[in-house]
Amino acid sequence: MKAFLDDRQRQHDPKMFMVSGALSPNPEKPERVRVLHKAALDAGCTFAAPADHGMGPLAAIHSPEYLQFLKTIHGRWSRTPDAGDEVIPKIHPDRRDAAYPLSAVGQAGYHQTDTSCPISGDTWLSAYWSAQTALSGAGAILEGAPVAYALSRPPGHHAFGDLAGGFCFLNNSAIAAEWLLRAGRRPAILDVDVHHGNGTQGIFYHRRDVLTVSIHADPLRFYPFFWGHAEERGEGEGRGYNLNLPLPRGTDDAAFLLALDKALQRIADFGADVVVVALGLDAHENDPFKGFAVTTPGFGKIAARIAGLGLPGLIVQEGGYLQPDLGANLTRFLTGWQEG
Repeated sequence: MKAFLDDRQRQHDPKMFMVSGALSPNPEKPERVRVLHKAALDAGCTFAAPADHGMGPLAAIHSPEYLQFLKTIHGRWSRTPDAGDEVIPKIHPDRRDAAYPLSAVGQAGYHQTDTSCPISGDTWLSAYWSAQTALSGAGAILEGAPVAYALSRPPGHHAFGDLAGGFCFLNNSAIAAEWLLRAGRRPAILDVDVHHGNGTQGIFYHRRDVLTVSIHADPLRFYPFFWGHAEERGEGEGRGYNLNLPLPRGTDDAAFLLALDKALQRIADFGADVVVVALGLDAHENDPFKGFAVTTPGFGKIAARIAGLGLPGLIVQEGGYLQPDLGANLTRFLTGWQEG
């Protein structure tokens, strides 16, 4: 299996995020790259460095205003008296049509949905190459590869067109899907992370040319809370082109696979000719977020069933945090795909 990774993705090293009013160590650590890289090698992946596709594919999804913010905010923030080492917002607008502030503090609140996406001096570089990694995976699909794995880190599915959130800055899966679309393909995005892909949904919510499907823990009591409910089906031309399948906390392999069957049927009905899998390994029973109870063998079954669609597949890494089974979960998913 072809796979892509750039070592600059390791440089983003967030220290803290807020949990129930308390500062906690950020779980989206560079060490994830080492564990996932080894696991992909164990699955037989052959890695290559991603090509630089430039800013155009990023700006096809994210506003130039937002991209400029990501590139420059840390330097501007650092000039604020008594500023912390990381950009973390303290105020948010109550509406998206509010005036655009000039201050670094105001822009942080405008472009960051929560406190779990701190921006350091290395964040832009890592996020940029994370997106280029996903684009190179898409390029491999266009060149005829039946499947490719993009070890994209930091992850992306909580990033909207002009908003960072939930450890995410650039929406790697959306950027790759748009690239495939513009190359003449008909992509569907299948998000199997334990958290709803709210950024991905938001980007395509009014569109009918990219299908978005997400299987995730019910947001009534789980992040991201305000998105991911079953009644969210898309709007305007996009009505019926978004499918959310929220499941109870503690969902096991069998229940997840039942939901997956519904997701795959929707992808088939859409007539997709390529599937972008936003792969979160945080659905595992031992993941620190404790949302689902999917087992390591379960990830192999999930992958095999998706592969059974018979479509080219781009696997883009999303969540899945440091715990003893993280590597085994990725290895089993990738080998399960090849078996399927």
